[in-house]
Amino acid sequence: MVTAHRLVVIRHAKAEPVAPSDVERALTEQGRADAAAAGRLLAAAGVSADAALVSPATRTRQTWQVLADAAGWTTEPQVEQSLYSADEDTVLDLVGETEESVGTLVVVGHNPTMGSLAHLLDDGDGDPAATTRLLQGYSTSAVAVFDLPVGWAGVGRGSGRLALMDVGRG
Repeated sequence: MVTAHRLVVIRHAKAEPVAPSDVERALTEQGRADAAAAGRLLAAAGVSADAALVSPATRTRQTWQVLADAAGWTTEPQVEQSLYSADEDTVLDLVGETEESVGTLVVVGHNPTMGSLAHLLDDGDGDPAATTRLLQGYSTSAVAVFDLPVGWAGVGRGSGRLALMDVGRG
């Protein structure tokens, strides 16, 4: 399979259960450790970030920052308001608007959308161990990396080969 692009789907790390509002929930210390572990995992796998779309929630922005620091990424994320309450179609629309010059796009959001998106993208022909992990659920700090043989506008159901699926745990 010829890879045109790579899409990284990340669920935010563990957040505190209560805050003045849901959008203000911050990462716990364990969440920070897990986000850093996920960043190290991606760096070890040779994954870089050319662009990033991040939900405006505190926990997603913090996940991005800790993960990017641990991975050695300097990409400035685009905080995308619609990711906070997005469904899979909304995320696919955002992905489809990505400039073709972007090789790897990282999306940091919330469940159930991130987990559902990962299942929707999977063509079933990727790494069997990664597929097994994907089928076990999409917990906090879950990271799925998809190789895509299509342009960003063509990303949709079954268009991604699952190259890596793991959960950062610090």
